[in-house]
Order: sequence, then C-alpha cells, then structure tokens
Amino acid sequence: MEIKELQERVDAWIKEYGVRYFSELTNMAVLTEEVGELARVVARKYGDQSFKAGEACNLADEMADVLWVLVCLANQTGVDLTAALEANFAKKTARDKMRHWNNPKL
Repeated sequence: MEIKELQERVDAWIKEYGVRYFSELTNMAVLTEEVGELARVVARKYGDQSFKAGEACNLADEMADVLWVLVCLANQTGVDLTAALEANFAKKTARDKMRHWNNPKL
C-alpha cells in the first residue's frame, strides 16, 4: 500500500465508521497513549521487564495503532505524508551523509 492510499483509506474509514476525526489535540494525546503502549510491549519483549499474566506480545498491532493515529493527524492538518517523508529523506541525507560513517561508536 502506498502512503497516499493509506491516508485515503484512513480518511474513508473515519467518514464511514468514525463519524469525524477527534480534535487535533485529542489525537495528539491518543498518539502519545499509543506510543506508550508500544513502549510497554518493547520493554517487555526486548527489555528487562516481563509480560504480566494475560498480556500479549502484540508488537505489530501497537505499531499499527501508532501509524493509524499519526495518519489521522496528517489528514486533519493537511499534511501529505509522502511529500513530507521525501523532504525528510533529503534533509537527513544532506545533514547526515557522512555523520554516522564517521561515528566511532557505530
């Protein structure tokens, strides 16, 4: 699926099933909540914590939740994520072209 299609599909879903987007502020809070849920799973799967009884290792689902809310925020604020990512690649390439190769820690 292309990013543009993802943005269109989320928008169509919201209009059909979600009634409307939550406010931008609410979606920012929801995004923070979803990132926290992702962090919890990562901490248990790759970190020093263990899963509690009944907890599932739903890493993919938590990542999808983060992406979903991020796409909602992009849609409602008029951000074309394809264009934004292309610009971000260009920025990172110009800034970091040799930075990591010259990092003795890597």
